[in-house]
Amino acid sequence: MTSCTTANLQLISAPPQTPTGILTQVRKSDPGAVLVSGWSRISDTTQHVTVAWPREQEFYTEDGRYRPLLFTESLRQGLALLSHSVHEVPLGHRLGWESVNFSVNPGALLVTSEPVSATLLVTHLSVRRRRLGSVHFASRVEARHSGLRLGTATVHYTTHPPALYDRLRGRYADAREAFALAAPPTPPVPPGLVGRTRARDVVLSPTGSPHGWQLRVDTGHGVLFDHPHDHIPGMVLLEAADQAAQAAMGCPVTAVAFDTTFVRYVEFDRPCLVTAVPEAPDGLGRARTTVEITQDGHRVFTSTVTTQPR
Repeated sequence: MTSCTTANLQLISAPPQTPTGILTQVRKSDPGAVLVSGWSRISDTTQHVTVAWPREQEFYTEDGRYRPLLFTESLRQGLALLSHSVHEVPLGHRLGWESVNFSVNPGALLVTSEPVSATLLVTHLSVRRRRLGSVHFASRVEARHSGLRLGTATVHYTTHPPALYDRLRGRYADAREAFALAAPPTPPVPPGLVGRTRARDVVLSPTGSPHGWQLRVDTGHGVLFDHPHDHIPGMVLLEAADQAAQAAMGCPVTAVAFDTTFVRYVEFDRPCLVTAVPEAPDGLGRARTTVEITQDGHRVFTSTVTTQPR
């Protein structure tokens, strides 16, 4: 692993990016949702990405702490940017995650009086280009801010050219048409049950089972659905895993690690069931909860969420 000390780095400035260029590369339409503030090349396989976390962000902050999924969104934006800027993946290609295994340091998630500027050291462990234009990546990320270890992650993801992606998605290939198939959001569970304070941020609906819920999809949520998608985004599924683990534990906890596999695309036009099976906490109160999401009886997502007492 490349050292993260500045003494060993020879940073090569990246070409300047226009605001419109960054928006497109990180797949956002709202400039206020862009976290990436810059990047630098260390080598062909290793880069630094700088991200800025706002001091006040209603969705990604609760009880004076940043939520762990803000780290994940930082990864998503940073890796998307590098796929275009470093690996020359055309902007029209569609990017999707296959798996993500990440952990965060809760001590680095405290909201302070100043915005957080974090650095992501990204090492591309594998870049495989396929004959039809798809590119498969495996990347390792180490993140720090203010001298603190923020978190680490290993992400496997793929980009597909439009023609191949459209064949994979079939009748759901058009994002606006697929997005329009979403039903109105179902009622939320009580926000406090899932570690939230605002009902609009809840992504689970009750089913009558203590460890089972329906995925609540609110396409009007400006953070989770910044623009039309052809399938339910992975960040929504990760948020559901976080909330399900909170509910399953039955007490205030903080998610500190996720080991996640995205099995299938998750469609807007059919309901999804979320289930959570918690293990007994260890002597320090840390526990693992297995969260699965199914659609039409098929498993589409699985994550082992590790929590600790808040």
